[in-house]
Amino acid sequence: MENKKKVAFYTLGCKLNFSETSTIARNFQEEGFERVNFEEVADMYVINTCSVTENADKQFKQVVKKALKLNEKAFVAAVGCYAQLKPEELAAVDGVDLVLGATEKFKIIDYINDLSKNDMGEVHSCEIEDADFYVGSYSFGDRTRAFLKVQDGCDYKCTYCTIPLARGISRSDTMDGVLKNASEIAAKGIKEIVLTGVNIGDYGKGEFGNKKHEHTFLDLVTELDKVEGIERLRISSIEPNLLKNETIELVSKSRAFVPHFHIPLQSGSNDILKKMKRRYLKELYVDRVNKIREVMPHACVGVDVIVGFPGETDEHFLETYHFLNDLDISYLHVFTYSERDNTEAAVMEGEVAKNVRSKRSKMLRGLSVKKRRAFYESQIGTNRSVLFENENKEGYIHGFTENYVKVKSPWNPELVNTLHNVQLTKIDEDGAVRFDFLNN
Repeated sequence: MENKKKVAFYTLGCKLNFSETSTIARNFQEEGFERVNFEEVADMYVINTCSVTENADKQFKQVVKKALKLNEKAFVAAVGCYAQLKPEELAAVDGVDLVLGATEKFKIIDYINDLSKNDMGEVHSCEIEDADFYVGSYSFGDRTRAFLKVQDGCDYKCTYCTIPLARGISRSDTMDGVLKNASEIAAKGIKEIVLTGVNIGDYGKGEFGNKKHEHTFLDLVTELDKVEGIERLRISSIEPNLLKNETIELVSKSRAFVPHFHIPLQSGSNDILKKMKRRYLKELYVDRVNKIREVMPHACVGVDVIVGFPGETDEHFLETYHFLNDLDISYLHVFTYSERDNTEAAVMEGEVAKNVRSKRSKMLRGLSVKKRRAFYESQIGTNRSVLFENENKEGYIHGFTENYVKVKSPWNPELVNTLHNVQLTKIDEDGAVRFDFLNN
């Protein structure tokens, strides 16, 4: 029997990247490769890159080094967002053989001939206008949940963001494609699906390779709610202007959708929102949160916020801080603004000093801890359902309630990937919540 070539994958960045890595990995397996962990010796290492994280190039170089330490003769390919934006930079990194941009990454098999090392990284990156076709994908992060990609690309022109440059225009999977993938995931015994995309509220656009909309995000969630075998559906992140009242209503009455929303805000100052070219003002954001609270008082609401955007004065920042402090939300994801080439914000005046950015970031992270604590406290004494994860962390098993409260219990392998009704009892010193099982 011939020895199978081994391939390993490393993903930087978002859930969408994880789902795409999984799809690329399945393509390799179909071609007869054996997939191994990145910590193992492989013939080929594929690194799915990200352009959003700070120090993207530094992280990338570290990962390449790690791969070549395991096998200095390994073939190393870089794909994804950073590979689209800065292909020459990645190709120049020692040991990189192949760099594939946005459209090529799914055809990677076509580009690897004999896995012999190149003297210089070969680059195949398209003009991003060519990234107009859709490749569906889904991944299994662990056995308890899967990330299902429903949409890719973005037509928004936020002034700080390179994603439209890295991923191209907004385009969607067909409704049939999404439902087929969802059924496949359900058939594998996975209990929770997280919907992902670059701008998922824009779902339906480009479903037929043009701008025609046959379906909307509301249609999508309505249909997904009917798929047999899926216990839980979670919406990952959705723009406030695209989160319609009808969708919120649907989730509140839904069979499978859980009461958890993650809604990017980016700033609590209308002046800054306008400079960012966001498509709403803070008043609309308040309306969204109030609507969720009205129909689902127990829902978990997460917020993305950026600090240190050009022109953000102390007054602007305090406006954001007080806005979030007064808002009934559950946690924050805080991003410190960093300049990106080819974005409008990179040439704006009013640069905020790095130390000021980090101080603001610290203040909002502190606020997030306070918000999460208050949210968890509000849930003590309530009955919830918990889906247990599959990792033994220092003798404990963890899980999440439908409204995203993290719980813990002494390790018991029989609980892995099962759903149980519990009553939340108290917050442990590490911040996770203890519970009692309800017999039913």
